[in-house]
Amino acid sequence: MICDAKYRILNCVAKWPGSVHDSRIFRDSRISVAFDNDRQYKGFLLGDSGYPCKPYLMTPYPVPSTPAEVKFNNCHAKTRVLIEQTFGILKKRFSCLSTGLRTTPDKACSITLACAVLHNIGIERNDILDVDELFVNQEDVSFDVGDQRDGKHVRDYICQAFFS
Repeated sequence: MICDAKYRILNCVAKWPGSVHDSRIFRDSRISVAFDNDRQYKGFLLGDSGYPCKPYLMTPYPVPSTPAEVKFNNCHAKTRVLIEQTFGILKKRFSCLSTGLRTTPDKACSITLACAVLHNIGIERNDILDVDELFVNQEDVSFDVGDQRDGKHVRDYICQAFFS
């Protein structure tokens, strides 16, 4: 899943029943292919250390060696917690997701997607949640990382430009 700062689910892939690593699911998703092949997308996705660092997918420094890298990792963790909170909200809204779906894998995938859609409708209607607009950054930040399209170079640029 991919969510925004208001806990809205922007992308959900529910076609892999069983135990499959998140990075494998993402790698094979349409959104990953779109980011890899189309540079018109703006912004970044945040992933944990199980994901590869890409120009659009920022991961924490495995072993931060400077104060700026420590700050980057702290801010990364504080921002990435939104997806974990979104999972928690989703499971509270739809208890079947926390107790386990006792159905076929295909039906479980359909139920999961339906819960994600209903969750977004709930967010838009402000039911259950009161999302504080003050914490949503509306600024349009842009910067030039040059011709380098390596994720680690982009991460280093962000770290130096905003956390040094």
